[in-house]
Amino acid sequence: MISFKEVNRKLGRFEVKAASFDIPEGCICGLVGRNGAGKTTVINMLLGLIKPDAGQITIDGMDYENNEKDIRKLFGFVLVDELFMQHLSPEENGDHFGSFYEAYDKEEYRHCLERFNISGRKHFKELSRGQKLKCQFAFALSVKPKYLVLDEPTANFDPEFREDFWKIVQQFTSNGINSVLLATHLTDDLDRMADMLIFMDEGKVIYNGDMESFRQRYRILSGEKYLLKNIAKEYVINIEEGKYSSKALVINKHGFTDGLTDSPATIEEFMYHYSKRGDAK
Repeated sequence: MISFKEVNRKLGRFEVKAASFDIPEGCICGLVGRNGAGKTTVINMLLGLIKPDAGQITIDGMDYENNEKDIRKLFGFVLVDELFMQHLSPEENGDHFGSFYEAYDKEEYRHCLERFNISGRKHFKELSRGQKLKCQFAFALSVKPKYLVLDEPTANFDPEFREDFWKIVQQFTSNGINSVLLATHLTDDLDRMADMLIFMDEGKVIYNGDMESFRQRYRILSGEKYLLKNIAKEYVINIEEGKYSSKALVINKHGFTDGLTDSPATIEEFMYHYSKRGDAK
């Protein structure tokens, strides 16, 4: 299990503040929030690329201070930054970086490149952005990780490959042991596929939990404005008024729905209304 307990990290004027969450085994977990919310900082701390100022990060009960080598064996990752060397081919990059991983499987890497329609012999710099991400995804799978950490990979994948990507992710977690943490702006995919969600805003974890609880807690109510205005303010995150009908994101409570249309909030709806919120949280 991945565990953050009251983790803080300040970078210039920005700060991740008291971030706490657990990602259990066998889980697809979405990490979402606006640009600058703190997602990449959390990922960099999880991978040991930067250290927290305070709090505790443990992976399977281990911490980086005492178990860095053992922890690094557990992770495969795809980051926004291109880590592969531009002047080498994908196969040469695999040989180079694979030498740092005991579990690296060269044949698995080649198989993934072939499945993703990537030439193993072109220079890495000749590949498109999407192809480069596919190479790094192939490498991440080939080191036989327990945890995959993926920072915004799907935005550069074509729609056909995105479907294949999600099949691979589901297969990866199907053993009930492996887990995936995926930061993405493509929230429609997470609505369909994620087991858990972490939503960050201004360096704070606003929601962390399973998707079923998220859908039960946050609701979209639609109907006449006066009915929405009658809801107690402490349960209202945002009301968007329309000419003929209005919508509100609310924290669920029985008795709200008389005369209103009630549906679970999608992640995109939640993020939109949260960004427009007033004083009610």
